[in-house]
Parts: sequence; C-alpha cells; structure tokens
Amino acid sequence: MVCAMRPIPMGNKTMTNQNSAPERLLELDNVHVHFPLREGLVKAVNGVSYHVNKGEVLGIVGESGSGKSITARAIMRLLPKRAEAPEGRISFRPRNGESYELSALGRNSRAMRQVRGQHIGMIFQEPMTALSPVHTIGAQIMRTVQLHMGLSRQAARARAIELLAKVQMPRPNELVDAFPHQLSGGMRQRAMIALAISCNPSLLIADEPTTALDVTTEAQILELLKELQSELGMAIIFITHNFGVVADIADRVSVMYLGKIVETATVDDIFYAAKHPYTQALLRSIPRLGVDQGRRLPTIPGMVPDPFSVPSGCAFNPRCSHAVAGICDTQVPPEKIFGSQMSRCHFAEQFAAREAAHV
Repeated sequence: MVCAMRPIPMGNKTMTNQNSAPERLLELDNVHVHFPLREGLVKAVNGVSYHVNKGEVLGIVGESGSGKSITARAIMRLLPKRAEAPEGRISFRPRNGESYELSALGRNSRAMRQVRGQHIGMIFQEPMTALSPVHTIGAQIMRTVQLHMGLSRQAARARAIELLAKVQMPRPNELVDAFPHQLSGGMRQRAMIALAISCNPSLLIADEPTTALDVTTEAQILELLKELQSELGMAIIFITHNFGVVADIADRVSVMYLGKIVETATVDDIFYAAKHPYTQALLRSIPRLGVDQGRRLPTIPGMVPDPFSVPSGCAFNPRCSHAVAGICDTQVPPEKIFGSQMSRCHFAEQFAAREAAHV
C-alpha cells in the first residue's frame, strides 16, 4: 500500500543548476536480480535503469515486493546468498574522481568494502536488526572511522560523539556508550544515520528509514536528513512506499512496479503530470486534506501478481483501467521520453496530449 501520512506539500521542491547538465554520481543500466527457488525463478529486479546526480535526492516509490530494496542491496553488493549474481551495469563515480564498476566487484572484495565504508552509506528500515546488539553504538561508529579514516581510538571516540551530536542525539557524551536495546526507535534510527554518514559519503541510501516510526519522529528524521544532505552535499536515494514523504524530500522520483521502473520525473511532474496509469492510481489513493473526509478513497483493483507468473506485455495491464486488449497484454511497453520525464506506457502520449489541452 502506498499512502501519505500528512498533507502533501506539492510543488515545494526546486531544482538547482538548471542551466548546466548535472554530474551523475550513480548509474544503473539494465540491472537484473533473480532468485532461483524450488517453485520457480523470481525476477525481483527485472531490467532496472536509473541514475542519481551528485547532490540530489532521488525518491524510489512502489508497493511492497516491487524490488526497491533489492535494487539498493544490489548496489551495495549485499544481496542474500540465495540470489544470483546481479546482471547489468552499476557505475559509481564519487566526488574524489575515482570510478567504480560496482557490478564487477566481489561482494567481499577490498574495493567493495572501501566503497561501502567511505563512499556509500546505508540506513536500514529496522536499525535493531542492522546494529550489533552486543556492541555500544559508539563502538560501532568508532570501528568504522578507525578502519576507513585511520583515526586513533581517542580521536574515533571524539568523532563518534560529534556525529551523535550532529544527528541531534540527546546527551551524546552519555549515549555513546549505550547499547541499541537501551534506545528508543527514533534514537536508534539517529544512531544508524550517524553510522551511515560517519565517513562523509557521497551517496546515502535510505531504505524506508521512517516506516516503523510514529508521525512526529518521522517528521524529525526527515528534517534531519534534509539538513544533513544540505550540509554535507551528499546525494540520497530515499526508498519509501509513502508519496507524502517523497513530496517532502525528493527532487526526482522513480516509481517501481514488479521489478521495473515504470515512470521517472521531477517531483512536481509526478504529482501534477504523471504519465503512467500506475502512478496516477497511486496518487488517487492519497487522502487530500479537507477534500476526502468521509469519502471512500479509490483503490487499485486486483492484487499484485504472483512473482512466479508475471503477466505478459505490460505487467500492470490486469489492474489498469486504460489497458487495451491485444496491445497491453501482449507487448512490453518501451520507454517514452517527455523532456526530463520517462514513462513505460503504450499510451503515454495520450496522457501528455491531455495535459497540453488543459494548459
């Protein structure tokens, strides 16, 4: 389910450097991740292509099981052992001028461990399972900065306290010696963020970091991430099922369905000029403050298909009100480009024409 926890602040994002082409930090080209199971082959990621520019926030939105998190783990080379090696190309160019083909690096290679520690940080959905339960949060941060920044133990402890203060952890001098189970959910997430940014990464991957938090704590974490992104100049991939969060933090948005990117656009174009029926259906299901009170919200008919039997043609066609027999159920829709917007729909031009008629 994709929902909004608050009124959507549409149109509040602005893009910078519009007169010059942004420099790409990360690029995925036709990435596939498959899981061979006894029941058959699950194509969790089925030809995903997207890029992240330096200093921007890219929101990845989709229902559970769409492949959002698996794609992120393919970037980090942290896929479950039962997954086949990812296919396709993943290129990464951090701010120090180095270039890495992440898809060619071994999961436990020295180069990949260096990338994970120094250049890409990751915030996991549930920090209680990501943080070591038998080490203090300070010790975990210290180990990372000692390994990748060569700091002494004393300097590493000072760095850990500095980072906890940066993520607005109360009493950082005391809580640096706390174990994860001694912290609240919001404080554990702050500790996870401190660990992820400890080496000033070029890219931060945030995998549904606010899902398990209450609305007030969620808003605080989002505001913290925006402040850190502005201060450190890092790019962020923000994975979520919540369009309200995307509107609050993202510059561009990619929408995923059954292992594919079906639409990518600026956050304003997604909300005001979506050109894929799936994106439009998700947006219609978001409650509007003062408009939808007492009304039943529209829902997307049907269910997400079984991953062992993905529909032919457009995977969304069995649930799509615009589907045309003989086209949508037999032909895979190609990418269609409208300026900076991409849509995988056979009839995307018709949606564009409707927008033009209403201008």
